[in-house]
Amino acid sequence: MPQKMAWRRIVFALLVAASVAAMAGLMAYTLGDGGLDIIDWLMLASFAVTLPWSAICFWNAVIGFALMRLARDPTARVAPWARLDRSDTAIVGRTAILVCTRNEDVARLQRTLIEMAAGLIATGAAAHLHLFLLSDTNQPDIAAAEEDMVTELEARFGAVLAVTYRRRLANPGFKAGNIRDFCERWGGDFDFALVLDADSVMSPAAMLRLIRMISANPRLGIVQSLVVGRPSLSPFARVFQFGMRLGMRSYTLGGAFWQGDCGPYWGHNAIIRLAPFIAHCVLPVLPGNGPLSGDILSHDQVEAVLMRRAGYDVRVLPEEAGSWEENPPTLLEFIRRDLRWCQGNMQYWKLLAMPGLRAVSRCQLGLAILMFIGSPAWVLFVALATFRGLLIETPGPVFRPEAGMLLFFLAVSMTFAPKIASILDIMARPGAADGFGGAARFLASAMLETAFFTILAPIMAVAHTVFIGGLAVGRAIGWTAPVREDHRVTFAAAAQRLWVQTLGGLGLLAWFVIMAPGALGYGIPFFAPLLLAIPFAVLSARPDVGVVLRRLGLATIPEELAPPAELAPVGLPGLVDDARAVADAADGD
Repeated sequence: MPQKMAWRRIVFALLVAASVAAMAGLMAYTLGDGGLDIIDWLMLASFAVTLPWSAICFWNAVIGFALMRLARDPTARVAPWARLDRSDTAIVGRTAILVCTRNEDVARLQRTLIEMAAGLIATGAAAHLHLFLLSDTNQPDIAAAEEDMVTELEARFGAVLAVTYRRRLANPGFKAGNIRDFCERWGGDFDFALVLDADSVMSPAAMLRLIRMISANPRLGIVQSLVVGRPSLSPFARVFQFGMRLGMRSYTLGGAFWQGDCGPYWGHNAIIRLAPFIAHCVLPVLPGNGPLSGDILSHDQVEAVLMRRAGYDVRVLPEEAGSWEENPPTLLEFIRRDLRWCQGNMQYWKLLAMPGLRAVSRCQLGLAILMFIGSPAWVLFVALATFRGLLIETPGPVFRPEAGMLLFFLAVSMTFAPKIASILDIMARPGAADGFGGAARFLASAMLETAFFTILAPIMAVAHTVFIGGLAVGRAIGWTAPVREDHRVTFAAAAQRLWVQTLGGLGLLAWFVIMAPGALGYGIPFFAPLLLAIPFAVLSARPDVGVVLRRLGLATIPEELAPPAELAPVGLPGLVDDARAVADAADGD
């Protein structure tokens, strides 16, 4: 098996390298009408930075699609270890269920924990489980509500399922430090830890399956479940998670095919083997000053590569079954979360030379950096293409239009490949589209999501670029509690956060109108989304728009049409009466 995996990785690397070289070569040909000048070389270099992620997306999607269509059991082809568990196998060992929270809505969290605790007790496995609420809350009123919640949980379930509450008065290390504190206090008493975020929901069957998997294979260090979005009334979250639902399975299947035992860890809805985690996954405190030093924000991928360095497998279970999370309800919350990830991933620069890492692990850290570096590279490419006439005199044609159109088509196809793969698979499987509202609504939803992503991508690229520029001069975002509830975004709030995008869009539009009106059509994909940033943020946060989408059956996910038992009692806005949901959202404004 190790030899087979090595060949898979070699072939995959060759495919990605060939794709990057071909696209870079086509870009050079496109720009080379009349020869390459300094601006062309800078454009080519910035374009090349964006290519690795696009190529990986494409080949993951191709492999994932082939597995979905040709393999009788796609999961077994990429994760044969996942079939070692049996649902009738007794639960062994002791598992701590870690719920990490910081200044969260306690009422929402309590509903979730009650349902999960009751479900676990009903399985008869509670004697092997222990629920820990690990709080980093620093607001006294929320802390008091957490204590009241734990008192009720203990009164209801404590005789069968052990419940422990711990609150840190300070939060060094952020979430990773929260879990490390658990490890130092109680980790030696448990074999495994099932890690959940405050917005996580997992079915009892999914949790026990992870426990059985890791119990059956002593080589497993981390098993990450495939997490999908919970139903939401927020238009932003609704369309975003529909798009994630389209792309994640093909992408994850393809990734698992070549990553194998060096799989991803996303920090929640996953199970870890505690002994090696405690011994080998202590995160370093990064030396120096500034935002890229100190505690690591994006801890999960670092813990994964440290687990692999210790000789244990990190695997992903590429099945959409019983594992959910909430997505940010607004564009502004999405940007805030993404920028925190951006800062954390930029810290990986200091970890690339860490001794003893596997080659695949080092590559994963590098790709995590490129995921965000690609944004300023894309912005630089657009700026150079637009304003090259101000920078250098260029007699004759600037580029070859026919090659440029082919390049644009290929780049877009590579970016959307995971979603295209899932659309084709769902449409090919009889009845599969019914879970999304039927074939017509499914295709209409896919078109809506494509428009949504086309607007979102440039907005995020500018946000990443500005933020990375801020990191260079010492600005940081830190770790703050997310706003998970659906809420409206005012025009003023959107303008305060998105004025850079709007100003950039206006500048590009003015340039094309005044200096290059004949090329105005080429500029629309670049300046139009930026001009729409503020109204997009406002409209995509309105619950009444979400109601309209739901009534039309757009961006529907299977859990909305057939709510699982674990989600139905939680009171999600996407599953309750329209009028009540809108009223609740209005109360939160």
